[in-house]
Amino acid sequence: MIIERAVAEKVLAKALSTGGDFAEIFAEDTLMGSIRMIDDKVDTAINNKIFGAGIRIFKGLKSVYATTNDLSESGLLLCAEKAAVAIGDLKADIDIHVALSSSITPNIHPIKQNPFDVAMGKKVRVVRDAYKVLKDHSDEIVQAIVSLAERDQNVLIANSEGLLTEDRRVYTRVSTVGVASDGKENQMGHEAPGRMMGFEVFESEVDVETAAKQAAEQAVTMLHARPCPGKRMMVAIENGFGGVIFHEACGHSLEATSVAKNASEFCGKLGERIACEKVTAIDDGTVSNAWGSLNIDDEGTPTQRNVLIENGILKGYLVDRFNGRRMGMPSTGSGRRESYQYASTSRMTNTYIDNGPDKNEDIIASISDGLNAKKMGGGSVNPASGEFNFAVAEGYLIKNGKIDEPVRGASLIGKGSEILQNIDMVGQNLDVGQGMCGSLSGSVPTNVGQPLIRVSEITVGGISGGDAQ
Repeated sequence: MIIERAVAEKVLAKALSTGGDFAEIFAEDTLMGSIRMIDDKVDTAINNKIFGAGIRIFKGLKSVYATTNDLSESGLLLCAEKAAVAIGDLKADIDIHVALSSSITPNIHPIKQNPFDVAMGKKVRVVRDAYKVLKDHSDEIVQAIVSLAERDQNVLIANSEGLLTEDRRVYTRVSTVGVASDGKENQMGHEAPGRMMGFEVFESEVDVETAAKQAAEQAVTMLHARPCPGKRMMVAIENGFGGVIFHEACGHSLEATSVAKNASEFCGKLGERIACEKVTAIDDGTVSNAWGSLNIDDEGTPTQRNVLIENGILKGYLVDRFNGRRMGMPSTGSGRRESYQYASTSRMTNTYIDNGPDKNEDIIASISDGLNAKKMGGGSVNPASGEFNFAVAEGYLIKNGKIDEPVRGASLIGKGSEILQNIDMVGQNLDVGQGMCGSLSGSVPTNVGQPLIRVSEITVGGISGGDAQ
C-alpha cells in the first residue's frame, strides 16, 4: 500500500481541521517507459517514475488542492496543513476522526504480461518490425518514426467519507509515423493503436505491421493528392478515429467541467432533442481492456456506461465529484487526472456514436458531390460556443455516389450543436481509435469512435488554389 491506513486517516483529519467538509488523498506510484526508432536506429530508450500525492479539500463550493512527493507521515501532514490553511483558520481545539474502510473493486481489465518485465530486445524487435514496414513501403517514404510507450500506474485513493481503495492501470501503445516526400513537399501518415493491456497486446489486439502499412499508405496517398476545394458540402466521416469530431465538438461540452459553470452550449437541455433521432452517443469506462477504460475513476468511483444522447435526446452529462456539487448531481465515474500533480475533473473515457440503421454502402451512394473524411487529424473547440475546426488527415472527393480522387488540406469547420443536427445517416461498422485528450486535469488516454456517418452539410475548408467546382 502506497500510504498506510493509519497515516491516511491522520492526514485526512488534518485536512479537515480548518472547517472543510470533504477531504481526499490521491497517491500514485507510476513507471513510464519509451522506446523510439528513427533513422534506422534506436535513439530513445528511457524509463521514468512518477511518485507523489495530491490532497484536495472541499468547503461548500470552494476547492483547494496541494501536492507533495514526500509520502512520509510528516510530509503528508505538512501538505494537508498547507491545503487546510487555504480553506480556513486553524483551530487548536478541533477534534476530528476519520475511519477508513478498504474497498476492493473487481478488476475488469486483466494484465497478462507487465511490459516492464519484458526483455528490452523483445521490445526493440516490435519497434524494428514496424519501422521496416514503413521504410520498405515506398521509395517516397523518406523518414520513419516508431515509438513504443508503456505505463504501469498504481494509485491509492482515500477520502473523508471512509473510502480507501487502490487500482492498477497498465497501458501499452505503439506509434507509427511515415513521412513521404517528392523533394518539394512532405506529407505525413500516422497510426497509433494502444490498449489498457500489457505486452500481450501485440499477440491478440495490435498488429504493428498493419499499423505501419496504414501510416505509410496515408503519407504516400496524400503526397499525390490535389488540394481540397473549400465550400459547403455533404461529408461522410469514416469510423474509428473519425469519432474525434464528436469527442471534441460535442463531448467536451457535455462534461460537467463546462456545464457546471454554464459554459456549455448544452446547459439546461436534459430531455431535449439535440441531434437526429439516429444518433445515440455513449461514454463507457467499463469496456474491458479498452484504451480509455478504468476500474475506478481518479476519485475512487467505479466507472460506468453513461448514455449521453439516446435517439437524439440529451440524457446525461459526465460528472465529477466537485462539479456534481454545483449541479446537484452524483458522480458518473468521470473524475480523471493525468497524475497526482493535477486535481481531477470530469473527463471522457471511451466515447462513441453507436451503430445506426443505415447501410454503409447506402451512405456513400447517397452523396453526389461531397467529401469522404477517411482519417481525421487534430483540431480545436470552444466548449462554450461549440465552434470547432478539425483537420482531415486523409480525404477523398465523392462523385456520383462513388469515392473518387484523394484530396489534401481539408478541414471541417462548424458548431457542435449544428453538426449533431446535421448527422442524418449513421452506419453499422462501429470502431474506435486511440488518443490522448488534454484538458484542465492534464492529458489522459481516451478512445473515440463511431460507425461511418453522413453530415448533410458542413463547411469544408480547403487549400488556396483548390478547385471549388
